[in-house]
Amino acid sequence: MRIGVVGTGYVGLVSGTCFAEFGIEVVCVDKDAGKIERLKKGEIPIYEPGLDALVEKQTKAGRLSFTTDINEAVKGADAIFIAVGTPTNPVDGNADMKYVHQAAKEIAAALDGYTVIVNKSTVPVGTAAEVEKIIREANPKADFDVCSNPEFLREGAAISDFMRPDRVVIGSRSERASEVMRNLYRPLYINETPMIITTPETAEIIKYAANAFLATKITFINEIANLCEKAGGNVQEVARGIGIDGRIGSKFLHAGPGYGGSCFPKDTLALTQIGQKYGAAQNIVETVVWVNSERQKSMAERVIEACGGSVEGKRIGVLGMSFKPNTDDVRESPSLVIVPLLQEHGAKVAAFDPVAMEEAAKHLEDVEWCKDAYEVATDADALVIVTEWNEFRALNLDKIEELMKHKRLIDLRNIYKTPDMEKRGFHYISIGRAEITPGKARLKEAASG
Repeated sequence: MRIGVVGTGYVGLVSGTCFAEFGIEVVCVDKDAGKIERLKKGEIPIYEPGLDALVEKQTKAGRLSFTTDINEAVKGADAIFIAVGTPTNPVDGNADMKYVHQAAKEIAAALDGYTVIVNKSTVPVGTAAEVEKIIREANPKADFDVCSNPEFLREGAAISDFMRPDRVVIGSRSERASEVMRNLYRPLYINETPMIITTPETAEIIKYAANAFLATKITFINEIANLCEKAGGNVQEVARGIGIDGRIGSKFLHAGPGYGGSCFPKDTLALTQIGQKYGAAQNIVETVVWVNSERQKSMAERVIEACGGSVEGKRIGVLGMSFKPNTDDVRESPSLVIVPLLQEHGAKVAAFDPVAMEEAAKHLEDVEWCKDAYEVATDADALVIVTEWNEFRALNLDKIEELMKHKRLIDLRNIYKTPDMEKRGFHYISIGRAEITPGKARLKEAASG
């Protein structure tokens, strides 16, 4: 089989490369000539573990190629995947569809035989019908079907997610198109991957509903963390206590500074707009969007409070810029909210991230970018862990103690244990865990009585 992939961003490049790994001939097309030239040289524009090696393997095998010519990608293809960006429109919060519409027009002009047009981008409900209309108007004689095939790739684990997915969702009204899609994903039958074939509208809603639900779980446990801090509970034990319940599950119940990334913020906001469009308000998701925004802001306030109510002139070290480990993606990352707020209050910020500093530097000013965590900690009045990179999980705390001006650690990912840090004499702040141990709490109650 042969497919074309329009767009060589995160979704397009990962999907195209993995389809090539299945043995399918893949042509990836992008308007950015510079990006295409870099890809031809084996230079990967995004950070995704294992992707560089897989791209090299498939290009050498002759199954994966890159071009700026849409005709080269469309000619002879069984399917064309639209995997272009759908960023948030800053004016109304809707997904900006201009790139999808443009791709549809260009594909229409290049069609030369029966082809399945596949929406791989995250798109609003009704986009499959919209794309079909655009192509029909541009090329009335074209022989094609449009279907929806949403992606569920986690940054940092995208290859594994594509090769061993929880499910494959296909939205199609054409049995002919559905059969093409079944053949494309046939290698997954070995793993007995569930395949859901439904209408395009349902498939489009599934994507938004999945991301909104996961974002809701994150926001829920963050709210519970606030309660734990006030009432003397431990959010990690609460999460374990409810996560064991099969109806709830343990994933995405990790309290922290709020969700970020390229998907959750964009998709939750888009879903609220879709709900308003159809007169079906998504009240829960609207609240999640607001709570998460406030959550990120409140993290800076925690740092300021830990420093005695002021960070004026103080050196604050920040560990982690990306919204999660194993990616250089800083889109909507909590760090992009926390750092500017600390700077507004007079802090001098030093920061380190294993792979995301170059991207972060495009969004932040007056930050001292350091070579490692220990340079960040040098003469720091406080150290803040924002992203739970593995190398931050086992810091040499003896060295950290010696380097810091004041032993303050604000752990927004609950990497360390409160008793261990207390023994070391750290002023230690974590998420959803009471700052004082039960023994200290009893002493405090006795003293007040």
